[in-house]
Amino acid sequence: MKEKSMRVVKSAQERKNEILDVAEQLFEEKGFDNASTNDIINRIGIARGTLYHHFASKEEILDAIVERMTREGISKASLIVKERSVPICERLTAAIMALNIKGGAASEVFDQIHRPQNALLHQKMQERLLEGVVPIIEGLIREGNETGLFDSEYPREAAEMIMIYSSVAFDELTNLSNEDILKKGQAFAYHAEKLLGAKENTLKDAIMNIITSQNR
Repeated sequence: MKEKSMRVVKSAQERKNEILDVAEQLFEEKGFDNASTNDIINRIGIARGTLYHHFASKEEILDAIVERMTREGISKASLIVKERSVPICERLTAAIMALNIKGGAASEVFDQIHRPQNALLHQKMQERLLEGVVPIIEGLIREGNETGLFDSEYPREAAEMIMIYSSVAFDELTNLSNEDILKKGQAFAYHAEKLLGAKENTLKDAIMNIITSQNR
């Protein structure tokens, strides 16, 4: 007798993650506009109803991918900040730059959210980043105050300003020359030092090292 193939039953979360993983692959390969829900369905080998049970549209899939990337960025920033063996300036810079996701599927996803029709999605992502990362950066600024590295009377507000500034300055670097990117990094270091009450060039080396390594 032939053995019957066992049907793999996945949890709702496992299936959603599978759909998002495959969608990311297809968005990278074909571009968001050219990849269809049929492509996703065919690659996974699921029924149309299964996909629409989890996501009503391709745009909703994009929304979920952005949410997942944002959540992963926040988690990465949190882990970086906890590494107390690493100098504060390096942790602060690395935590901020960890949110600058790029390459692979991320490039296509971020191209989409910068389109005018996706302004609301972009705003929601920025708000989510601020909500998740500001407390992390605030804690690091307070640690810097305790060691005498910083002198910030308003750590939370300073964290908010730094995050808003960085999200604008480093949100879209793909169309900039290396010279312009370096200039942005230098300006960011200068203003962040003023904001945190740090000595001149306290943050500059850490910021420029990371920006340079990410844009080689």
